[in-house]
Amino acid sequence: MEKHRNRREFIKNAAAGTALVALGGAIYRIAGDDLTRKARAETRGDGRKRLPPGQKVLSKLRAMGGQAGSSKTADFKLKVYGECDNPFELDWQGLLELPQSDVIADVHCVTGWSVLGANWRGVLVSKLAAIAKTTKSARHVIFEAAHGYTANVPFKEATAPNVLIAHRLEDKALRRSNGSPVRVVVPDLYFWKSSKWITGIKFVKRDEPGYWETRGYHNHGDPWKEERYG
Repeated sequence: MEKHRNRREFIKNAAAGTALVALGGAIYRIAGDDLTRKARAETRGDGRKRLPPGQKVLSKLRAMGGQAGSSKTADFKLKVYGECDNPFELDWQGLLELPQSDVIADVHCVTGWSVLGANWRGVLVSKLAAIAKTTKSARHVIFEAAHGYTANVPFKEATAPNVLIAHRLEDKALRRSNGSPVRVVVPDLYFWKSSKWITGIKFVKRDEPGYWETRGYHNHGDPWKEERYG
């Protein structure tokens, strides 16, 4: 409980724009003011501000912990199943043989930092859903990861054109701390929804709150609405 309480206090500070991070024994602000000011002046195509409330900009993706899975491509298996007519499983080679997509997307961590314009490469979840032949009863997607971690996303948002199973970032293989060999990227929800060390995609009729959702985080996680807590 103490660990979760400390994390909650950190998130509250981040939302207030005062989040700090300790590096090498010193305290540094987690964002460059110039990057943050510029992003706050920009607007997305859907009319929303590019930078959600309570966020500051980092130049690089931060590793946010979690119990790591195997980073060996030889160990990689992705099970795609649930409310679909053609469940299947992919190994590493099978994933690479599918059509690959490059998505340039911003990502936003619930702790208060954002990375803008990150270049991700992988396979769109919508492509995997099409191969699986999802049924009309599929209303939600559960992203399963190592050691039982799960994150729940509505089907429509999980199959948006910028959501993918990514294996490269800035034309480099993912680092283990960032989910190597493969992670989910759901840019328009807080980054805890983008499960690292992904092992499965389950299409379900009824919502199944995931690891953080059952520990007090918001069930949806829209950064522009600051849906941090349930």
